[in-house]
Amino acid sequence: MPTSRLRAAVLTAVVLLSSLVAGCSDDDSGDEDLTAQELRWKDCPAPSQAEGGGSAPSPLPDGDAWQCATMKAPLNWDDPKGDTLGIALIRAKASGDPGRRIGSLLFNFGGPGGSGVTTLPAFGEDYAALRTRYDLVSFDPRGVGRSDGVRCENHQQLDAYFQQDMTPDDAAERTTLLDNTKEFNAACEKNSKEVLPHVRTTDAARDMDLMRQVLGDAKMHYFGISYGTELGGVYAHLFPRTVGRAVFDAVVDPTQTSEQGTLGQARGFQRALDNYAEDCTSKTEDCPVGDTPADVKNRIARLLAQLDAQPLPGVFPRELTQSAATNGIAQALYSRDFWEYLTEGLEQAYDGDGRTLMLLSDSMNGRGENGEYSNLVPANIAINCADDRARYSPAYVEGRLPAFRAASPLFGDFLAWGMVSCTDWAVPGAADHPDVSAPGSAPILVVGNTGDPATPYEGARKMVDALGAGVGVELTYKGQGHGAYDSKNQCVQAAVNGYLLDGKVPAAGTVCS
Repeated sequence: MPTSRLRAAVLTAVVLLSSLVAGCSDDDSGDEDLTAQELRWKDCPAPSQAEGGGSAPSPLPDGDAWQCATMKAPLNWDDPKGDTLGIALIRAKASGDPGRRIGSLLFNFGGPGGSGVTTLPAFGEDYAALRTRYDLVSFDPRGVGRSDGVRCENHQQLDAYFQQDMTPDDAAERTTLLDNTKEFNAACEKNSKEVLPHVRTTDAARDMDLMRQVLGDAKMHYFGISYGTELGGVYAHLFPRTVGRAVFDAVVDPTQTSEQGTLGQARGFQRALDNYAEDCTSKTEDCPVGDTPADVKNRIARLLAQLDAQPLPGVFPRELTQSAATNGIAQALYSRDFWEYLTEGLEQAYDGDGRTLMLLSDSMNGRGENGEYSNLVPANIAINCADDRARYSPAYVEGRLPAFRAASPLFGDFLAWGMVSCTDWAVPGAADHPDVSAPGSAPILVVGNTGDPATPYEGARKMVDALGAGVGVELTYKGQGHGAYDSKNQCVQAAVNGYLLDGKVPAAGTVCS
């Protein structure tokens, strides 16, 4: 199993990593103008475990080194003269003619909870054309990686947490799930109490505007993917006059509550599974995991039912449980490139070997080969719970199970029960959904993928409408997987590059296939 390729590819969907030591500081910053701070760029160190571990980023193809720095930002934006925290940054300086340099192009790859400091160099070559006129810059948002990353349970506790039954069938299993959730949330409060109230998307958007000023840019040029589109939309709402050239890819629907978004994901993952089953069984050679699309899905459903009663050997000493297998299947649907791993994992599981599906699940959860976890999941939960006002009771979730099962027989229960994650969270949620209205903003290119499982295609049109008249420009990619630009589709890349490099806005409604 080529785990290094798998773990690297996973970064497009959920992401992990960072740079220099950063954290809350009680230094007296009352007289400090944070917009005037000078960043001290240095060669990037190896990432911390909170960022996913591994080696320092390799030099760029032209031999230039990736550079890292830490920016001070207010811990509490309502008290900008108070304590600060450090935001970890990474950049690759522009490779082209200095006279044609536009400025910095800031990336957020999603999550929330993903480390841009790791993801950008992992995929830096994909953005080589953009680097000809921009410094490529990314960061660990507050609460992520080394930007005062949220800490909850230890590695052994997380192993048990991810092994638990996340689709309870009776009262005893429901009680266990809720007790484990309360213990996890209590650990987050105990270990990260200071930062939890300050990891909302609005806080990260304000950090981005400070970043823009510290980097010396009059405008915010931005490339947001997945959750990064929500962050970009919130930035555009707060600072519409400073938006420069911006692209949103794999678009989050900003009009939905957390329940509506989760239900949309159930539909999206089911659609992706349907597409996988159709693709596998339509090939000239036999599909090794089913004879027809219905057969593929029925066999997967039987496997998950069997795992609920009897897990398989997984990555020793852990077993492949029903929850881990469901999580691994979902991970494999993030990209068409992962479908071969899904086929391999299912074949192995049908033969009694759960290792590949467990590796896929580990990638989704940020677990490294050394058995240690990044802070991807704790940060994801902390940011979502700080953003989303809703707190769903077990009784409410049970009442909604029929709707989720109708949306996805395979993923419905799994995603529905995930809505209890914010129950008893220490910090109240901010709103029902983000405000991304941005009158006065420059055009924002909004790219939707018809086969996207995690951010369903319909969200792109909702984002365009929510941004307001004259702002959002929709482009459709008829493809598979999470996101469009990194699919290498020439039509999509030409449209995005044309806007970011030359300011050419594609015609609204452009379709690439």
